[in-house]
Amino acid sequence: MMNVPEAFSASYAQARGKFFAAAVGANLPVTSHVHPRPGRDGEALAMDVVLDGSPSAERLLIISSACHGAEGYCGSGVQVFALHDEAWRQKAREQGVAVLYVHALNPFGFSHVRRTTHENVDLNRNFHDFSQSLPVNEAYRTLHPLLLPQRWPPDADNAAAIARYVEAKGAGAFQAAVSGGQHEFPDGLFFGGTEPTWSNLTIRQVLRDHGRTAGKIAWIDLHTGLGPSGLGERIFACRNDQVALERARQWWGGDGATPVTSIYDGSSTSAFLTGLMWISVYQECPQAEYTGLAMEYGTLPFAEVTQALRAEHWLNNHPEAAPALASQIKQQMMDAFYTDSDSWKEQIVSQARQAFLQAADGLNS
Repeated sequence: MMNVPEAFSASYAQARGKFFAAAVGANLPVTSHVHPRPGRDGEALAMDVVLDGSPSAERLLIISSACHGAEGYCGSGVQVFALHDEAWRQKAREQGVAVLYVHALNPFGFSHVRRTTHENVDLNRNFHDFSQSLPVNEAYRTLHPLLLPQRWPPDADNAAAIARYVEAKGAGAFQAAVSGGQHEFPDGLFFGGTEPTWSNLTIRQVLRDHGRTAGKIAWIDLHTGLGPSGLGERIFACRNDQVALERARQWWGGDGATPVTSIYDGSSTSAFLTGLMWISVYQECPQAEYTGLAMEYGTLPFAEVTQALRAEHWLNNHPEAAPALASQIKQQMMDAFYTDSDSWKEQIVSQARQAFLQAADGLNS
């Protein structure tokens, strides 16, 4: 079996190379959906897809990375390791489960160390019916000029103003205002967009290509940036459906050892969100019984992650920034969404592997 740290990469190009090598080693073809923009180092970008199993399988498990680009440094490592893990692959085959690996849902953000797509959109806030009125985040409107001041780093007055907001409204209200998504400020944080992004349209095509014949679909989407370092919170990723929630808790709850949390009942570290990516399964694969999970691995405290996101968005809005400051901000962003230590990586892979095995059993139950 592959050494865990070897599965992880220091750049998008390296990660993509390892994913291709793992697929070749497993004798599996790769389908590439080429992105219209180049990567940070001029490399080609793509959403790469590998199916391990029968194209007509009744049971399909989707494992995806880099919905939020910079989080792909974690998710790609998990996918590469899984493709090298013959015991896991054998388990899926025995359960009649085809596994669809979607590498780099948002390759632009992955390569450029951004959370957003090339449209500056948070992909996991972009799945709306854009012919209808979009949600309004009035609280974000108040915070926007504070979150992205004219100069970086922020001055003491800026820090004090945000501290007053948190003291008056509460830390939870601040998190919900910032991360809940907004459609008013295209240069702002957690912008959900005003039309479907390239990644939105492309993952829908992937679902149509691979999910239309499955009777049961499970989806594990790999994320980082919330919660205690190294802990993979299992967040229910379906509609507000009690039957689906109970099914997810039966599959992944580990009799209470690995609880499945929910944005609907306040048990998750995540705020309540709209425009989430998994809604596309209901629309593109309506014939399937769907059960989904977001694996959210902790890195740094929430305040530090928020500060990194503020800095990176400020940098995107100020390309004239000094090179030393730009480099420092990009490293801050990497640290917020990827912990480059062997122990963290081993924690990540161990928990993901457990969730994959549980999903195979669940799909076959």
